[in-house]
Amino acid sequence: MSTETLFERSVTAPPTSHAAPLGQQDATLTAAPLTMRVLTVNTHKGFGPLNRRFILHELRDAVRSVSADIVFLQEVLGTHARYSTRVADWPAAPQYEFLADSMWSDFAYGRNAVYPHGHHGNAVLSKFPIVRYQNRDVSIERSKERRGLLHCVLTIPDRAMEVHVVCVHLGLRESHRRQQLQLLCGLLQAEVPPEAPLVIAGDFNDWRLRAHEVLDQCGGLREVHVAAHGRAARTFPARWPILRLDRIYVRNARAHRPLALPPRPWSHLSDHAPLAAEVLL
Repeated sequence: MSTETLFERSVTAPPTSHAAPLGQQDATLTAAPLTMRVLTVNTHKGFGPLNRRFILHELRDAVRSVSADIVFLQEVLGTHARYSTRVADWPAAPQYEFLADSMWSDFAYGRNAVYPHGHHGNAVLSKFPIVRYQNRDVSIERSKERRGLLHCVLTIPDRAMEVHVVCVHLGLRESHRRQQLQLLCGLLQAEVPPEAPLVIAGDFNDWRLRAHEVLDQCGGLREVHVAAHGRAARTFPARWPILRLDRIYVRNARAHRPLALPPRPWSHLSDHAPLAAEVLL
């Protein structure tokens, strides 16, 4: 498996980080709690559940309505030459930049799947500065599925704090997910300090619910819906959710709680229902 740098990020100049190393934090800077709202959604490349209707403009309105500080996106298009000339109201900017609009100052994109007409992958939109980022290829050899883990490091202004976030999209086959979860564990152990706040969110395709135990054992992570309700949220298919595929995992938070989102308009905007949570740091 290869590790590659991110292909795209905010066109604005990246802010300078003044964060001290986590081991040298001033307790007075981190004493006051910070509530951070997160949202994860599989964007289905900007089309409705059955690919019949282009809904990216409606999706942007829905994403904005949550007022999340950090947004985790899967299956977001970077570019598509055919759609851009054939679909009405196709944005001139990449989809993740269009969704970020003026609400999220920083964004990062990891290109996973590349094909003759374009490419798609994972993206993170953030109201906090993204100071480091990396897209790790976790595609399984000889598989047609291209998957990635987008790891971003954020700084919180006026606080000596770095927050690590990982946007995840795992494979459809259980044997592939098992390998990809081990690669995720390796990333956490190598790249994320054990004391750093960490949020991992995205489309795990984990209908057999194997990820909970794996991420608990390798990283001490807790899923917010499991912690609150005893089970992961049903997210697929969005109109009549049965499978519990999407997740928000947290480590080193003072508290966390899931946020309820209304079925509409979300059930018409993707084949996956979104998840949202508040995390107290």
